[in-house]
Amino acid sequence: MKKISYQSYNKFNIVHANLNFLKIMNLNKPVIILLNKPFGVLSQFTSDSTQKNLSDLIPIKNFYPAGRLDKDSEGLLILTNQGKIQSRISHPKYKLRKTYWVQVEGIIDQEAMALLSKGVKLKDGLTKPAQVKKILAPNVWERFPPIRERKHIPTSWIELSISEGKNRQVRRMTAHVGFPTLRLIRSAIGPYSLSSSKLKPGEWKKVHYEFPH
Repeated sequence: MKKISYQSYNKFNIVHANLNFLKIMNLNKPVIILLNKPFGVLSQFTSDSTQKNLSDLIPIKNFYPAGRLDKDSEGLLILTNQGKIQSRISHPKYKLRKTYWVQVEGIIDQEAMALLSKGVKLKDGLTKPAQVKKILAPNVWERFPPIRERKHIPTSWIELSISEGKNRQVRRMTAHVGFPTLRLIRSAIGPYSLSSSKLKPGEWKKVHYEFPH
């Protein structure tokens, strides 16, 4: 599959295609929006600066992110218009797994992955056990701007799945074991994934909410 440049996606076509959603949406029914959040976009609808935010991508009101994805991270973000669904997706007590593709500096080893799997001690507490495995570089879009790579230092990728959401947790976890995160893409939240939704950066679509078990 050919890699997709974020710069090449046509925002007008994205908005035009998704306006059909506005015609059929019923705010009284359980509705969620799946968004492939691009790098550099805030996970909120307003900001105090010229920084891009969700209002630049989604032309509707009364939908809010369920969980956070920081400005420098990319990938799947779920939005809902119902507080109960928002809590069910984002609250740690429900243990809904979030999966990430993580590019780290250096060739990560088994010892580091074992530490991530068991849980690492951060300033705000011990992380819960995670699922982690080494993967080949995923076939995804090019990031703009690209990551900053240091000459003569290789990089590697892991898939990391966690069931909690501490602030910048994945980045702090990989740094703690000696492999700083260079690029972070959330690939799945519970049963919803980038692979099945086939969304390009900046694209979104409405799906029927399936209550995760």
